[in-house]
Amino acid sequence: MAESKYLSARLVKIADQPSWRLTSSTVQAHVTQNAGQLAPVTFDRCGRCIEPMAIAPWHDESLSQDTPPLLRGLRGDFFCMPFGGNDTVYRNEKYPPHGETANAGWKLQSLTQHDHRVCLHLRLQTKIRQGHVDKRIMLVDGHDAVYSQHVVSEMRGKMSFGHHATLKFPDEEGSGLLSTSPFEFGMTMPVITEDPAQGGYCALAPGYRFRSLKKVKLATGDYTDLSRYPARRGYEDIAILVTKPCQPFAWTAVSFPRQRYVWFALKDPQVLHQTLMWMSNGGRHYAPWSGRHVNVMGLEEVTSYFHYGLAESVKPNVISNAGSPTCVTMSSKRPLVVNYIMAAVPTPAGFDKVRRILPIDDGRVVRLISESGKSIQTPVDTSFLQSKPLNR
Repeated sequence: MAESKYLSARLVKIADQPSWRLTSSTVQAHVTQNAGQLAPVTFDRCGRCIEPMAIAPWHDESLSQDTPPLLRGLRGDFFCMPFGGNDTVYRNEKYPPHGETANAGWKLQSLTQHDHRVCLHLRLQTKIRQGHVDKRIMLVDGHDAVYSQHVVSEMRGKMSFGHHATLKFPDEEGSGLLSTSPFEFGMTMPVITEDPAQGGYCALAPGYRFRSLKKVKLATGDYTDLSRYPARRGYEDIAILVTKPCQPFAWTAVSFPRQRYVWFALKDPQVLHQTLMWMSNGGRHYAPWSGRHVNVMGLEEVTSYFHYGLAESVKPNVISNAGSPTCVTMSSKRPLVVNYIMAAVPTPAGFDKVRRILPIDDGRVVRLISESGKSIQTPVDTSFLQSKPLNR
């Protein structure tokens, strides 16, 4: 296994979690051994260090023994399969929250460098439903991006899945401006997300459909703007966006005008059909949250019925009835390939909310255009979103 200034296969402890580190000319990323969580990630361009991913404030605390590994080191982005809480048993399968992929220990297969690319390859043998998952995290010199691929093999049956990217926002009301590629409709949770009797509070009206992030109904009957965050301090809320499927790629972006950078993610809308918005702003007062998990938003690209779990995603529901699949049927003869790209780049003065993200130069570069008309370009290989299982 080759080593260079860019890579070492040795584990390092980062925010109390044993992790692998991989580095390109512009990005440094860490992936935890337990749960395979991606954070911290530093995007470094011309001396500007951007660290957008959230790490839970309890990462170095002693927690209750029944705390799942997912929650102990909660951070950044991780692959969930099945996605959601999974409280309901499905065909004798009982999964932990967000599945084995988000809780079990991953095994290193390789950490290699080739043609200005660094690739970390991890593998997980699943036990609840037999199969294996290959995780590959790749960095490319000169690209302010992290390329992520998960390949699920030798597994059969219905399954929900998704990415769980969590961002930390500056402690300033409305500091981040959220936008997405076109979506069919959005919807708040069918029932309240949190129970005040258990120390949890939510602000959004349940079961509310919307066409714009700018006007979503509150439980009080008033309206709020989901495109600006942090907001609604003291509440924990979830909404889902049904992605329009007929586009070359779908995107989600958060612009931080005062901090002068934008984070964005790209996906194949034929694979990841929805975007789940988890707005965590101090609304959980039970352990380990204790009202201190604030200014965090999960922008989670999924094929799932909200965050309920596999049993609920397999059943007909309001999202699948609208034509947006909330699960897939896997075949042992055909691997499931989930490709995903995250990136973060500095922005010029006056660059506000992202209005469009366009592929240019035959898909080797993307152009981000803001509502103010300011634009930036950055190298991103959008063809990766349709790529087959990587060999390195």
